[in-house]
Amino acid sequence: MIKRIHVNQHNIRANTKGADLPVLTVKCYNANHKVNEVVFTGGGVLKYSPDKPLSCGAKVWLETTEPVHLPELGITV
Repeated sequence: MIKRIHVNQHNIRANTKGADLPVLTVKCYNANHKVNEVVFTGGGVLKYSPDKPLSCGAKVWLETTEPVHLPELGITV
């Protein structure tokens, strides 16, 4: 299963104005997990695709098929 991890720049901007929102999104085929920390157990590929962004608009993301641990949620996906 492919996981795509990207930074939510809108949340970073909101956090500079006093919000406390998670800035990382881990996209799986069946869910989006919003967190501030991702622990990688294997390799991944950092991608930049300005001509074909993700559906959310992200142009840079990390992609992996290895499990990733989300400590804040206490799960591994």
